[in-house]
Amino acid sequence: MTTPSTICLSLFVATLTAFSVEAQSQKSGGLLLVCNKGDHTLSIIDPESGEQLAAVPEDGVTGHEVIASADGKLAFVPIYGNAGVGKPGTDGSLIRVIDLEKKAVVGTIDLHKNIRPHCAIIGPKNHLLYVSTELDNAIQVIDPKSWNVLGSIPTGQTESHMFAITSDGKTAYSANVGPGTVSVIDIKAKKVSKIIPVSAKTQRISISPDDKWVFTADQTKPQLAVIDAKKGEVVKRVELPALGYGTGITPDGKLLIIAIPKLHQVAAVDLQMFTVTKTVEVPKTPQFVLIRPDGKVAYVSCDASKQVAAIDLETFKVQKLINAGAGADGLAWAAKQ
Repeated sequence: MTTPSTICLSLFVATLTAFSVEAQSQKSGGLLLVCNKGDHTLSIIDPESGEQLAAVPEDGVTGHEVIASADGKLAFVPIYGNAGVGKPGTDGSLIRVIDLEKKAVVGTIDLHKNIRPHCAIIGPKNHLLYVSTELDNAIQVIDPKSWNVLGSIPTGQTESHMFAITSDGKTAYSANVGPGTVSVIDIKAKKVSKIIPVSAKTQRISISPDDKWVFTADQTKPQLAVIDAKKGEVVKRVELPALGYGTGITPDGKLLIIAIPKLHQVAAVDLQMFTVTKTVEVPKTPQFVLIRPDGKVAYVSCDASKQVAAIDLETFKVQKLINAGAGADGLAWAAKQ
């Protein structure tokens, strides 16, 4: 028989549980976003519990990458197409806008050209949306509030797939896959200031927090190219266990985390010694690396497993495996305000 005291106890436990969930959610300070190429969805995930809160249909084939707005309320998903970089297939022209609270597509940015929009970044200073458009050899500049395209910045090379922006928002570095080069781009002047040769083919790109080093993975040899930003040239090559792919750098600039797809591993590169110091096994085909803003966890999407590996960066062990969708690839962090 239910008594008033039992009801009170149940209410207390429910309140405590809700408080605990909220407290856990506040610990990480945000949501984890995962682009699922195979499912054509965006997973919205509570990173503490690992629970998928929603899988939002992108209504397009298919989004590879995602970025959250500066206020953490919206996600922008470029609809790239159904092929790999430099390969024949459909050519996307749209960017879906997803409301993370409503967990639904609330708008679309139309680029009016089939130019394969891919990598998306929010400018660190001006909070504008930048999106690479591979078939246009350019980066589009978009107002994330009005959703209007403000202009285009040339990369000077073909297959400009991924890019990164310096912390002062003045310079972009574009990894040009087929040419095997990196473009150095003056964002304000909207022009290329230098083309840096790297290898016959390259992939992915990241910048150290102090903007001193730029890193891109050689796709012909198991090595990571290290570019001195001041000199504008490759000055080191870090030997890897196998071909590398996505990279992420800890906020303190001490570690670079890199996916090693063929070996189903993730490696840690010490950025003082420029050597691999640790590796950890993860599910098949690791792709994208996202470092949590507090620097404690690296999230690595694992394409073939429909999972994201959460790696504790202190112990360098897999903390948990988070279920996402088929072809899990691009990751982003939506910060809570």
